[in-house]
Amino acid sequence: MENSLLELWDSTGLANFEWGQVLMILVGFVLIYLAIAKGFEPLLLLPIGFGAILTNIPLADMSGPEGLLGMIYHGGIETGIFPLLIFLGVGALTDFGPLIANPKTLLLGAAAQFGIFATLIGALAINIIPGIDFSLQDAAAIAIIGGADGPTAIFLASRLAPDLLGAIAVAAYSYMALVPIIQPPIMKLLTTETERKVVMQQLRPVSRTEKIFFPFTVLLLCVLLLPTAAPLIGMLTFGNLLKECGVVERLSRTAQNELINIVTIFLGLAIGSKLQADQFLTVQTLGILLLGALAFCIGTAMGILMGKLMYRMTGGKVNPLIGAAGVSAVPMAARVVNKVGLDEDHHNFLLMHAMGPNVAGVIGSAVAAGILLVLAGAG
Repeated sequence: MENSLLELWDSTGLANFEWGQVLMILVGFVLIYLAIAKGFEPLLLLPIGFGAILTNIPLADMSGPEGLLGMIYHGGIETGIFPLLIFLGVGALTDFGPLIANPKTLLLGAAAQFGIFATLIGALAINIIPGIDFSLQDAAAIAIIGGADGPTAIFLASRLAPDLLGAIAVAAYSYMALVPIIQPPIMKLLTTETERKVVMQQLRPVSRTEKIFFPFTVLLLCVLLLPTAAPLIGMLTFGNLLKECGVVERLSRTAQNELINIVTIFLGLAIGSKLQADQFLTVQTLGILLLGALAFCIGTAMGILMGKLMYRMTGGKVNPLIGAAGVSAVPMAARVVNKVGLDEDHHNFLLMHAMGPNVAGVIGSAVAAGILLVLAGAG
């Protein structure tokens, strides 16, 4: 009888909980709290937080090879299918019109990618810390976090650093969700009140023909100059073509709604499954989180500084705030820019102007991933 009671006790969670698991479950609850109570990107944080709780339940083995979360992770993250499907949905949801109407904003999207390449150097330099040993491939996969593009980070990490994929995915999506917290202080620090109050002229109308030809133009340039980025760019442009061609509304609606929603649920749970205490609470993972934050801050800052340069070159016609949208967190970064602009002037709507660099950032992060594949893939 006593042995039976001991066996029963040994099979309970109370008998098997470790402090790290308790800590990570609390982290999961914090993410869910931020999603529900604060409204911080609930589509991302809610499934990630719940996945973190599930994966740290002792004895359940939810993230093992035969566990539900483990199978989702293998089928969608390790294979790279989820990022490509997300890019398809993003393309179908995104209006490229603001970028077509004001192509100069490509420069803002390009400048924001500087954080990626600065962090590549930082990731190699951080090897001086005991317990950290990042190769060139590892550093390249970590650096892409600076683009604030979760799908691109997963795509690149699955090819260059599969062993770091979990930590990189968590970092990338965490910073995407925290855009409303991280970006505004940087934006206000690097701009003056006068610059933040700049009212930009209304964008010109963009014809349907231009919108149809634009995805083909982007894809052609990718094929000719950087074919390694073709999987991401191809899905992005295909999704946008579904939206703009006007003859496949059912497919466009599916890509915008059912498909991307289903993938987002599974993606969030799979990312949360990598918040396992024994894997996450390590020096290496903390280094990745630190570098990811640095990359994101540098990318935001460089986009704003390019915006300030354009402000001066155009005689004050460009609001430097839109440079912060050059990171790839679409449309979150554009919404944050709009909010900061409205805080300064209740009549200053910057959303459509910020969507130009925001879309450019999506393309830019995919291009940066292609470049990193070329530079580090053969190493």
